[in-house]
Amino acid sequence: MEQLIYILPRGIAIGALISAPMGPIGMLVIQRTLGKGRWPAFFTGVGAAASDLVYCLLTGFCLSFITGFIDSHQFAIQVVGGIVLVAFGVYLFRKNPTRALRAAQVNANSYWSDVVTGFLLTFSNPLILFFIIGLFARFTYIQPEYTPWHYLAAYASIFTGAVGWWYGVTLLVSKLRKRINVRSLKIINRVIGMVLIAMAAVGLAVAVADLIMDIH
Repeated sequence: MEQLIYILPRGIAIGALISAPMGPIGMLVIQRTLGKGRWPAFFTGVGAAASDLVYCLLTGFCLSFITGFIDSHQFAIQVVGGIVLVAFGVYLFRKNPTRALRAAQVNANSYWSDVVTGFLLTFSNPLILFFIIGLFARFTYIQPEYTPWHYLAAYASIFTGAVGWWYGVTLLVSKLRKRINVRSLKIINRVIGMVLIAMAAVGLAVAVADLIMDIH
């Protein structure tokens, strides 16, 4: 039970953070909310969450082979994870999401086509793996002592966090559809970027403090 209390909130946070950057998929979800309605947009986000889950499974599978390396190089991994988060934070802070808007018009006849569209658009960006590795390292999320049930809870909570993010985004945009200015999404990216940078700074500070304590 104690491990589940550790796993579940962190998994939900990881899922939400993976989904949060307003790149092409975020723009497509907002575009579909405004143009087609909330539920086609939501199921587009579900497809994106499924793609993120696949990348999380790949990341966790690779990390399970190198747990010994992680244990012996924990400081270096925390530093690298912090640097990755800083890089993504700076990238999001400087990026104008409206420039990433693609002419991704899809004639969807069902929610399944929305899911497939979201999955393929997100899966086409394998660089998200580096972001996921950074988050896994920052939260020390994959542990060698996990049982299959812990892994199931871990990945289910990540998927829940990602789906919950898209549910919230589509709900908010549908409520504010008459007021929302798409260009103002740049502000959202800057806020998310600053949050990631702050998280990385805290993680690096904790890693340095632990190293100093180990030395003494």
